[in-house]
Amino acid sequence: MPFRDVVLAVLVAVIWGVNFVVIDLGLDQFPPLLFAALRFALVAVPAVFFVGRPGVGAGGVVVVGLFLGAGQFGLLFVGMGAGMPAGLASLVLQAQALFTVLVGAVLLGERPRRAQLLGIAVAAVGLAVIALGRTATVPLVALLLVLGAAASWGVGNVAIRRARPRSGLALVVWASLVPPLPLLGLSLLVEGPGAARSAMTGLTWGGVAALAYLVVLATLVGFGIWTSLLRTHPASTVAPFSLLVPVVGLVTVWAVLGEQPSAAELSGAGVVLVGLLLVTRAGASRRRSPEASPMPATASATTPGSRL
Repeated sequence: MPFRDVVLAVLVAVIWGVNFVVIDLGLDQFPPLLFAALRFALVAVPAVFFVGRPGVGAGGVVVVGLFLGAGQFGLLFVGMGAGMPAGLASLVLQAQALFTVLVGAVLLGERPRRAQLLGIAVAAVGLAVIALGRTATVPLVALLLVLGAAASWGVGNVAIRRARPRSGLALVVWASLVPPLPLLGLSLLVEGPGAARSAMTGLTWGGVAALAYLVVLATLVGFGIWTSLLRTHPASTVAPFSLLVPVVGLVTVWAVLGEQPSAAELSGAGVVLVGLLLVTRAGASRRRSPEASPMPATASATTPGSRL
């Protein structure tokens, strides 16, 4: 990846790392499914009236909206509401890098280089080191929900890569039309209308600020950049940058919420950084290689209306 794109990928990781503290604070105001529904409703409206179409078929927009929006954040918010600490959630969610590489290899024919696989393996070891000291007190259902969110994010990454939208921001905005209705329906069914009324009548400036961060920075800026990177680089090269998210998340959670990281967590974060460096160097080597193809044949043969 060019240096500019590396900087953008790191910026997204920082935004998303801080995001977990914001989600934790927002869940004090809103029930999880309603919180997720409001996030995407406010992303889509009014932005959809000012952003052009992404150049992706309706099916592609729906798939991205379901997996990258409703699936990922519905499961993540519910998992955190069920007892997953913010710092550990930022860590477990990054299993999406592994899901992205596996799904990308199956659906797109993007075969990662050995050095990339080694880097992902090293980063996975770092994540495991951090997780070992944190999972004992976490409810199993909460852990499984966040792992489900990671799998959904991985599928969404590959869907974006396959769709190759003209504009990453446009795809984020239009795909945000998909999650609000199913998430709101689930909220009314599971959380009940009383929870929604209580949240909206007792709305605080803290809740408004949490929503604003999620809408503007985490979604419009973060996913706008992320989808643009996936449009121009292999998913196996872009996805591992998200392994920086738990490093930022653990530090932020420590500073704001007082969840102090242990020596194992700090050591694991260092191992994650080593793994990311290996993946980045391998991606740069692939870009310089004369036989490297920027787009797999399975993706290049599709048309905008039939990509998903």
